[in-house]
Amino acid sequence: MPAETRTDDPTEAIFAAWRAESARLVGALTRMTRDVGLAEDLAQDALVAALEQWPATGVPENPIAWLMTIAKRRGIDHFRRADSLRRKIADLEHARAGEEAEMPDLDSHVDYIEDDVLRLIFLSCHPSLTAESRAALTLRLVGGLSTAEIARGFLATESTMGQRISRAKKTLHDAHAEFELPTGTERTERLDDVMAVIYLIFNEGYTATAGEDWMRPDLANEAMRLARMLAALAPDEPEVHALQALLEIQGSRMAARLGEDGTPVLLEAQDRTRWDPLLIRRGSAALERAEQLAARGKPVGKYFLQASIAAQHARATRAEDTNWRRIAALYDVLADAAPGPVVEVNRAVAHGRAFGPEAGLAVLEGVDAGALGDSPLIPSVRGDLLERAGLHAQAGEAFTEAAARTRNESERALLHDRAELNLTRVATSGDQPEVS
Repeated sequence: MPAETRTDDPTEAIFAAWRAESARLVGALTRMTRDVGLAEDLAQDALVAALEQWPATGVPENPIAWLMTIAKRRGIDHFRRADSLRRKIADLEHARAGEEAEMPDLDSHVDYIEDDVLRLIFLSCHPSLTAESRAALTLRLVGGLSTAEIARGFLATESTMGQRISRAKKTLHDAHAEFELPTGTERTERLDDVMAVIYLIFNEGYTATAGEDWMRPDLANEAMRLARMLAALAPDEPEVHALQALLEIQGSRMAARLGEDGTPVLLEAQDRTRWDPLLIRRGSAALERAEQLAARGKPVGKYFLQASIAAQHARATRAEDTNWRRIAALYDVLADAAPGPVVEVNRAVAHGRAFGPEAGLAVLEGVDAGALGDSPLIPSVRGDLLERAGLHAQAGEAFTEAAARTRNESERALLHDRAELNLTRVATSGDQPEVS
């Protein structure tokens, strides 16, 4: 049992072991049974058995091996019952209508192969699934989260999330999705999908799209764990290490993103002594590994560039020490490598800090106003740049528009406060300077 999962409380030990090892358990069982739905059911049966027995018998020396043994026994029972039913039906019909499937010899299978987890991650991100279903299934099968935990993270009811996960597993079954690692171009494309899902989970945890909370740390922490797992399973892929670096360096700021009263604190106002040094060290080491692989000719992309940007912030002990010109240059490269409206909005922020608010507004002017739908991102950044330019009336209007768009209550309160602050400045200072 890993040191981090040891505990004297049997119930805590069960869930610690489950969270740490469930992906390998479900992955191995999927390889054995070729049915991800059945594999998860068998793993859940083993979890229930542990909850029933460990409080009385104590935690076994090797909890995950115990869980695997129970799951395999349940699997053997399942296939024996199925085989017996097939034989009875055949006897009644006095003939077999085609070849019958052989009962898998689960006892002969090796319990753990690390590739099982990687296969499970790729299966969870199968192209037949929607992005939302991929995220939910990844958290369920690979992250080991309960349906209730996933539902809370994405502000859905437990029944709705349960139906989404069930539909996703049925879609995989109907698509005859294979529990094999894709190769060549397909593997590259699927790896991109896997990383995109992990990044989606992190972003939802880092800045929640809706609800009362500014962040959902459990989701962000789970995404970081998945990124570390993926980096261990695909050690020669620089973008995977870059994703880990990006999430951990950004994740290091989470404690500083809320004030003592629970209100959001923006990057430049954060107490950087509250940034997590362990996550910064981990992220920096992962970025260094990505750089080493890139030096050997391995291609890098958007996660490497974003991680490099995050590292610039981590290296600045004070907000005023931030090398914004370097960040702006990195965003210029990112805009070419992975163009999109979100990149352009962030590029506008960087140019606004590096070269003045007018430069940032010029970049923002080129972003299609409808490209992000009703997202508050564009008007909130416009408000920030206008505020820095001294155009407080226009800034107040932009922040008011952004506040009306957001579905996150903490973000709405922050934007309302910034709108009121700018409008108050207008009332007390009179005319505003023009943007040159």
